[in-house]
Amino acid sequence: MKVLVTGAHGQLGADVAACLDACGIETLAAGKKDFDITDKACVDRYFKAEKPGAVIHCAAYTAVDRAESESELCRRVNVEGSENIARAAQAAGAKMLYVSTDYVFGSNGETPLETDDPKNPLNVYGQSKLDGENAVLAACEKAFIVRVSWVFGKNGANFVKSMVRLGEQNSELRVVCDQVGSPSYTEDLAALFCSMIKTEKYGVYHATNEGFCSWADFAAEIMRHAGTDCRIIPIPSAQYKTDALRQLNSRLSKASLDLNGFNRLPHWQNALERYFETD
Repeated sequence: MKVLVTGAHGQLGADVAACLDACGIETLAAGKKDFDITDKACVDRYFKAEKPGAVIHCAAYTAVDRAESESELCRRVNVEGSENIARAAQAAGAKMLYVSTDYVFGSNGETPLETDDPKNPLNVYGQSKLDGENAVLAACEKAFIVRVSWVFGKNGANFVKSMVRLGEQNSELRVVCDQVGSPSYTEDLAALFCSMIKTEKYGVYHATNEGFCSWADFAAEIMRHAGTDCRIIPIPSAQYKTDALRQLNSRLSKASLDLNGFNRLPHWQNALERYFETD
């Protein structure tokens, strides 16, 4: 089976493509220069030429705050682009794995969220990803929807890299403590995606590393591994203004993985340790 990875030069896509290669799976690692996902005709031409048997759709607009002022671009990429990929996959008889987000929920509770819990996105980005989910499910019969959160990895910009840089420049940092969720390490997500795409267990999943923490907890652990003396001061979200509203509850239940026989990801602290070991 030939697997197309969109966004293959991004933070998550690069590790997914590398994992597929390591598994001996023929991989089409596509980026913006290969084809524009927002151009339906371009997408169709690419699929007809390359004939992938599956696609792991990692390409996305992910600038959560900037999306508030670039809503049209955000929706064009996350909704229209994803629908273009889904329709092309359906026409080719291919499987599709769409990477989504915890932001589709907008929850401020404390209970881990199940895949079918009510959705109430609080920001443009979250709404675009939810609409993208629905577009994919409507267009492609062989679809996996996998919601992740707080993604970090070796490629691209992320919270871990930002904290390390800021920790070297400051003696203390204020980080929100009332938003709780789970970090997701790209190498672990890639391994799961590569396992999942080989099956026909289509449906909606939650996949993050195990364990819950606040952003402040996460930051403190990053500083410990980085060996900096920067002190993390926990603050409520009300004291840290952003363009986009954030939900307080990003805890995702992994019952969907258990039900379908997929292994849960290692604990987030283990993932962070491995990240720094290979730094």
